[in-house]
Amino acid sequence: MPTGMSGLQRHWYRVTWLHLLLLPASLLFRCLSATRRVLYRCGILASIKLPVPVIIVGNITVGGSGKTPLTLWLAQQLITHGWHPGIISRGFGGSGNSPQAVFPESHPGIVGDEPVLMAQRGLCPVWVGRDRPAAARSLLQANPQCDVILSDDGLQHYRLQRDVEIAVVDGVRRFGNGFLLPAGPLREAATRLRKVDAIVVNGGTAASSEYLMQLHGVQFYNLRDHGRAAAAADFHARPVHAVAGIGHPERFFAHLRLLGLTPLTHPFPDHHRYSAADLDFGDDTPILMTEKDAVKCLAFASDKCWVLRVDAQLDSALTQLILKKITPSNGS
Repeated sequence: MPTGMSGLQRHWYRVTWLHLLLLPASLLFRCLSATRRVLYRCGILASIKLPVPVIIVGNITVGGSGKTPLTLWLAQQLITHGWHPGIISRGFGGSGNSPQAVFPESHPGIVGDEPVLMAQRGLCPVWVGRDRPAAARSLLQANPQCDVILSDDGLQHYRLQRDVEIAVVDGVRRFGNGFLLPAGPLREAATRLRKVDAIVVNGGTAASSEYLMQLHGVQFYNLRDHGRAAAAADFHARPVHAVAGIGHPERFFAHLRLLGLTPLTHPFPDHHRYSAADLDFGDDTPILMTEKDAVKCLAFASDKCWVLRVDAQLDSALTQLILKKITPSNGS
């Protein structure tokens, strides 16, 4: 069972007695989810079309599956091919409501941790807002050079029309026990994947019709001094702590083991709000963490904290598929 989970989530990767109580609610959720999608498809519920192409990067499960690194990879691919992307996000975990720009120094408690991470990469403008169409419009107004929108999450946010849908699947956790909320981790039935333009599998193995994504990272930087770098070999001769408050903490811990490390692991729930006490292990052992965790720990981190930068690696065929779908035809 995945670590870093608590309460009801522990039942999402098995079938227990509790499901006798949860399945009726799960069936109701499934009906409501399907009905809502049909209402948008039929135009009974209004959706908004932007003046530029929209690419949705989402998933059908609750929790992280690798959407953010894929979004950054797509942004870089679009830039390489002459496009000027902008990224929007709900800003999950942040307290802000209205659309606002995200900067490298923005507070993750206001705009969310993942948007700050993306802004720190400096690839393109990043905006957040619970109303995604409003966030996208604000982004385009402030950045008229942007000619394509990448939405980090939002597969179920049908009020925003989209030109491309990409669903990310965790290659290890997959769909858990296969039930919809609250009996399982699914936000929509697995059959929803038949309607998306591309399925990206993060780790594990992918079917011939899917795109395999691998997260590559071998270099660490010091959280207090980004100019200080370290390789995995620099930590081989000593113990290390590893903290991760992501959708699947074990993925990060397994990555460290592949780098030859033997970490003392400390999993936290996804989007965990860290405090200084969370990093106080009573020793001078180095602490290794993800970029997503790092943006929330900067204010109180010591020079013991090191961050692993990871980048997505995918087949360029996915890039070609997306470019074909968003590039106007000669006759248009």
